[in-house]
Amino acid sequence: MPARQPFTLLCQQLARPRTVGRADLHLHTTYSDGTYTPAQVAELARRSGLAAIAVTDHDTLDGILPAREAARNDLEVIDGVEITTEFHGKELHLLGYFIDVANQPLQDSLEALRNDRVDRFHEMVDRLRALGVTLELEDLPGAANGKTLGRRHLAEALVKSKQAATVREAFQRYLHDHARAAVPKRCLPVGEAIALVRAAGGVAAWAHPTYDCDRESLTELRHLGMQAVEVEFPSGRPSRCKALRALASELGLAVTGGSDCHGPEEPHRAVGARTIDELELHRLNACVASGKTSDCASISFHETNCVSGSVSLS
Repeated sequence: MPARQPFTLLCQQLARPRTVGRADLHLHTTYSDGTYTPAQVAELARRSGLAAIAVTDHDTLDGILPAREAARNDLEVIDGVEITTEFHGKELHLLGYFIDVANQPLQDSLEALRNDRVDRFHEMVDRLRALGVTLELEDLPGAANGKTLGRRHLAEALVKSKQAATVREAFQRYLHDHARAAVPKRCLPVGEAIALVRAAGGVAAWAHPTYDCDRESLTELRHLGMQAVEVEFPSGRPSRCKALRALASELGLAVTGGSDCHGPEEPHRAVGARTIDELELHRLNACVASGKTSDCASISFHETNCVSGSVSLS
């Protein structure tokens, strides 16, 4: 039986224990808004019996190498990223897999997004101050510490300073999409983000798709070059995941999935809580060989404000 063929992989998967060959392809670390270090993520993946993980920090690639160094040879680490994009006026998170982390156009665009996040963060601090909520300097994460700053960091600072009991309460009181202290993110148009991922040798996928993800929107994104859709994610009910799998199959899209773990606070988002199997990972990887777009050096970063279409803590 030929090695690495789909039928061979399926037979091997059925003959192995349930955890063998599973992959969690949506994980965050301290390099963005996660509370686990890359080394801790790798160790938790090992304990969960995973075969592969993808580090998909928001708008940064800096956590990948530390995770790979910690993983050694018994855990595959896939180069990934979660890019903040805009699609029809709403925020869409785009996952990129198997990317060349040295690709300069991608790096430049991610840096522009991170710089905008810093400006947005400080504007939200100013808005909180205008509401009578003052944060001390020691409660705020530094802008130059490798983090991709977001609302979650600000919520954690409010909890640390005892001005909110929990991160969720901080969002409910001050930081949800339409709250007085919230500032919209500036997003990369989704078509440009897809082109950047593919020019960097990667596979582009829609992360935790919202309920307006339907045949029409997936078809449009596929025409823009998107190759996959996330079908396993914490907020996805079984019926929704099944429907997304059916749509992906119908449209010729690969599937991905993961826990979207940000730390220990939410057990249903623990490392390995949501995964795809070895055959699905193989099919996702096969998208890399399906063709690449032209060089993206000419693609420029366009700022646009977008409104979140899903629950986002970034």
